[in-house]
Amino acid sequence: MGRSNVSGVMRQSGAAQEALRPRAEAVDLSISVVVYRPDVAQLERTLATLRVSWAALQRTAPDLSASIFLVDNGGAPDMTATVRAFAGLDIPCTVIAGHGNVGYGAGHNLALAQADSTYHLVLNPDVELAADALEKALAFLDTHSGYGLLTPYICDEHGEQQFLCRRFPTVLDLLVRGFFPEKLRAPFAGRLSRYEMRGEVNDQDTVINPPIVSGCFMLFRTDVLRRLDGFDDRYFLYFEDYDLSLRTHDVSDVVYLPAVRILHHGGGASRKGWLHVRLFVVSMVRFFNRFGWRWL
Repeated sequence: MGRSNVSGVMRQSGAAQEALRPRAEAVDLSISVVVYRPDVAQLERTLATLRVSWAALQRTAPDLSASIFLVDNGGAPDMTATVRAFAGLDIPCTVIAGHGNVGYGAGHNLALAQADSTYHLVLNPDVELAADALEKALAFLDTHSGYGLLTPYICDEHGEQQFLCRRFPTVLDLLVRGFFPEKLRAPFAGRLSRYEMRGEVNDQDTVINPPIVSGCFMLFRTDVLRRLDGFDDRYFLYFEDYDLSLRTHDVSDVVYLPAVRILHHGGGASRKGWLHVRLFVVSMVRFFNRFGWRWL
């Protein structure tokens, strides 16, 4: 596929303008990162590990091409140096800005509307990729055509696994896991373990079709993501990945591949203040209204 060094900042005032914008040049992998008032140092680590992982992939597959979309929902730092850093790897980097804080899923949809790729990676700005993450992920999807979505092994800053593959939740599961102090969670340990698939998800075994996977790293076949019309942007924040995961199963298989490894710095809604608690509850209600309420 051909490559381009063209990069820049695109600003739009609404969906009508977005619909008229041409897609980027066709590439093998497109990547979208949505930022809102980011931790700048953490964002830089995310993008640095992304570049390292891409460079490692190119050593084994030099003909692959990529593009990246940085979606500024507000408060992003100056991206000039970042654009240049990706240009140094022959990766066109487009900064999409000026639309305001439209929400996490809607931000990624702005990038998807411009992307033209075989695979599309939805990536959080608080994730660090292992050097071989992209190489192993793309190699797997290239040789296993039945999978439309791949999710990796996820650990935290202490090297502990984050169990972010989930079964369909009940309201009680979400409230206990999200808001109960650790001491009060003890009586619910068994049900939380089942909800988080701790008996199936580990650092060795591939798991086919976990019902729900985390939005911090979702590697899609782009045609699958387009068939789903991307994220449902009625979720401003939280549960958009739950919704998209469940809808993906309608059109494709999903795979948890522990050979692909990332570090995730994210925290729960209750640790981020009352605004996040409110957003969590609003999205939870929307999710259950759509997929059916399960209380206990």
